[in-house]
Amino acid sequence: MDLNLDTLKREILDYLNAAGFAVFHNRPGGLEGLGLVLWDTERQPDYQVFLEVAQKCGAKLILFASAEFEASDLEDLEGQLEDCDLSREERREYESRLRGLRPFIGQTCSLELAYDHNSRLYVYELQPDWYDEFGGIEDEILARAPEDDEPDSLPGYFSKN
Repeated sequence: MDLNLDTLKREILDYLNAAGFAVFHNRPGGLEGLGLVLWDTERQPDYQVFLEVAQKCGAKLILFASAEFEASDLEDLEGQLEDCDLSREERREYESRLRGLRPFIGQTCSLELAYDHNSRLYVYELQPDWYDEFGGIEDEILARAPEDDEPDSLPGYFSKN
């Protein structure tokens, strides 16, 4: 779904305040690696329903995170593209797809809400379609990037530290 997450972010923060939740402003992506239960935003996109469930579970604290799409996100990917062994046509296609994402620089690309219940984090996460496209391009480019041939350490050498 192609959403304006900037507007939705303000709406959610106003709703959290009005509902009496304490809001902990989390770092975007700060939930990675934790035991998460993800809300089905495709079938149930209404954040208010998610927060009603949180209230019924007795949650008082909501973790909130958002991220903005930055020019450096595109620049990093363009740098990775330079290292790939691509035909002229493939390179042009990737460059064109990346240029198509430039109008989104500065826009919110991710929203996360989460609460703890019985030592599990329940998470509501949204990303617009254009950011999913960016992630797909990133995966494609990284899959085509040359592997790092330098080992992290010398074989057979062990530090005594």
